[in-house]
Order: sequence, then structure tokens, then C-alpha cells
Amino acid sequence: MKDLTEIASISGKGGLFRIIKPGRVGVILESMDDKKIKIATNPNHKISILADISIYTTTDEGSRPLDEILMKIHQEFGDDPGIDGKSTPEELISFIEYIVPDYDASRVYPSDVRKLVNWYKILLKEIPDFFVEEKEEKKEKEEKTENEKPEEEKAEKVGKKDTEVKNETPQTSSPTIKKASKTVNPAEGKNKKAALKKKNKDK
Repeated sequence: MKDLTEIASISGKGGLFRIIKPGRVGVILESMDDKKIKIATNPNHKISILADISIYTTTDEGSRPLDEILMKIHQEFGDDPGIDGKSTPEELISFIEYIVPDYDASRVYPSDVRKLVNWYKILLKEIPDFFVEEKEEKKEKEEKTENEKPEEEKAEKVGKKDTEVKNETPQTSSPTIKKASKTVNPAEGKNKKAALKKKNKDK
């Protein structure tokens, strides 16, 4: 699971629920715990889809998506966030300040943080793929980058080699021509001079 579109919370009820299928007047939910209790919702139930939930912030955007915050918790604390339902309000506030430094203190309360941590633990237990797949995607991206890097370096080396060959070609041919002209011309002069002397002597 890569998103939270099929996970919901019900106001007044603890825990989280998995959306099973639409019902006659609502939807059928299943509790995300060992009991797996099914609930048929009605218009009186206040249901929130986790994918639509955000944490209030003081930024221009005004909030941060819940899934981003859950991933930040996992990156920083892994399987143990270090707090639970029994933590003091001060501990809960310190936790949210660390995870979301720009959270809106006037709209986010310790009870909200307690609920956040509870949801995190449930998701970690019931759908660990939500966190694992994010890791794998990051790993695949890094591996892809590493695989592309040698190709770029190879192309760079080939281009450099071609340039060196082009630069060296005139330098290699030019000294050979000069050397040949110096070697051949004096030899021809000596041979002609010797032949002329021999001819005069014969006369």
C-alpha cells in the first residue's frame, strides 16, 4: 500500500479501520486490530480518510499531509517513536515540535499528537508495506542513479579520447614529413657530387 486512501478513523471510536466495500447507506469498515470487527457506517458516523488528514502548520500552505509526517516519524525513530498513550503532554509536545517544527501550537493539542502516535503504531503493525515500499522506492532510485553514472562517465571518456586523437593526428604526421625531407635531400646532394667528381676524373 502506497497511500492511505483505504484507511479511515471514526470520531468517538479509537483505532483505525480498513475500508472494505460500500454499504447500502455508508461503507463497511473493519477494525485494524486483532478482533477485526466489521462496522456498517451510517450518516451519523463522522468518518475521516487518513489520506485527507493534515497537521496544521504556520507555513504559507497552512498544513502538512499526514502521510509525510508518518514517514518522517519512521525515518527518525523507526519502530519505536519513544512515546505512547501514557506520555505526558510535555513529552507529546516535544515530540511534535521535533517532527514538525513549524506546527501550529494554537490548533494542535497533545491529544492530537497522542492520536498521531497511536495511528503510527497501528499502521506499522497492520500495513508495514506502507513504510517498506517507500524505502524500496528510494533504494531503487539510488540504484538507478548509480547504474546511470558509469554510462555518463563512459561517454565522457569516449568523447575525451576522440578529442585527443584529433589533436594528436597533425602532430604525428608533421614531424615525419620534416624528418624525411632532411634525410632524403642531403643524401641526394652527396650522391650527385660524388658522381660529378668521378666523371671529371675519368676525363
